Amino acid sequence: MSSHLTDSVVYGHLWTVPELHDLLDDAGRTRLWLEILVALAAAQAEVGLVPDDAAAAIAEHARLGRIDLAQVGAGTRATGHSTLGLINALRAVLPESAREWVYYGATVQDVTDTWFALVMRATADVVARDLGRVRAAAVSLARRHRDTVMCGRTHAQPGKPITFGFKAAVWVDELDRHRDRLAQLRPRVEVVQLGGALGTLEFWGPAALDLVGAFAARLGLGAPDLPWLTARDRVAEFLGFLALVTGTLAKIGTEIVELSRPEIGEVGEPVVAGTVGSITMPHKRNPELSEHLDTLARIVRADAGVALEGLVALHERDGRGWKAEWLALPEACQLTGAALGFATRLLEGLTVDAPRMRANLDSHGAALASEPLMAALAARIGKHSAHDAVYAAAMAARDEGVDLGERLVAEGLLRPEEVDAARDPARSLGAATAFVDRVLARDPAGPPT
Repeated sequence: MSSHLTDSVVYGHLWTVPELHDLLDDAGRTRLWLEILVALAAAQAEVGLVPDDAAAAIAEHARLGRIDLAQVGAGTRATGHSTLGLINALRAVLPESAREWVYYGATVQDVTDTWFALVMRATADVVARDLGRVRAAAVSLARRHRDTVMCGRTHAQPGKPITFGFKAAVWVDELDRHRDRLAQLRPRVEVVQLGGALGTLEFWGPAALDLVGAFAARLGLGAPDLPWLTARDRVAEFLGFLALVTGTLAKIGTEIVELSRPEIGEVGEPVVAGTVGSITMPHKRNPELSEHLDTLARIVRADAGVALEGLVALHERDGRGWKAEWLALPEACQLTGAALGFATRLLEGLTVDAPRMRANLDSHGAALASEPLMAALAARIGKHSAHDAVYAAAMAARDEGVDLGERLVAEGLLRPEEVDAARDPARSLGAATAFVDRVLARDPAGPPT
């Protein structure tokens, strides 16, 4: 039994998704390592380095069902080597004619870094798909609430009117940049590693360069211009990307946590019947999905930091950062998969209380119209003088418990009809709805008509 929460039968659903967990557990990892060894032998046979019958025997026998993982573990502990336990277990089930040709001239990083590339490719497929789902849910919110006015806030304080559609469009725009980043980075990170002892490919002689291309082709990966034994920027870039994605999801979750507070009450998480918020306070309905997005993102950022540390590597091979990636990369991939699933569920089921949004906005009276009020006054006395006058009136109105508009009228600075016009939220939205339309125009359905 594993002590990591991704393997927990009780809590695993909070930290991973089945398709990534199955890829990254002992069985999934060993299955991919065997596929890599099969591809290597086949590529070596293709360029004349390994007999065809030996490559065929390796392909036949290098299967998870033929390998005892407990034996692999025992061999790994006995030898102190990362892959020798697997190689010895595989050699034991191979016919004698093929035993000397498995793992021929390769080193541990040729297997494990190529495994990294396969993991990043599989994770990228999941992220690409689920980013699309999160985006679609955010697009739906932006479309439905293009004109739903609410209180915009800066520094957690009421600022001026916006629309909830504008807020959702900002999320869509950020998610779209992540989709662009993913498309750009995939060719860089989805490449094989084949370098031998020091990255010079010396063992394989004149066939070495052809071997790299043949190996990459069999795995559907790219062939890098150079081996990347101590060039860990690929892994660091990918984990940095996962940190960006989960960071955006955490930002969305944090926003929903704040807006769902009963004092604000403008949005609410989807709730499944029977969900319990507190074992001691039965009335509680906690924003569990939203909070957990931030939890997951914090750990992914920490994993990305581990990968960044790996950029500082010694000479032509350095196990410190590279072995730390064995823990950081699988964990970050699984946490990101979980976060995308929770974010999809959150946004697809989000409840939006438009009347409460408007009521909260109106509760501040003319104060949130301070900018259009200032603009109306600026036409007569200048912008900076108008700012000083409206500021003084706003502070006095707050101290006296009166409405800013009333104070400005009482001081003879503005007429009642000017205050009424400024209090219309539409006068304070600026280009908010136009920005929503720009984002919606990227979607096949187009902007609202």
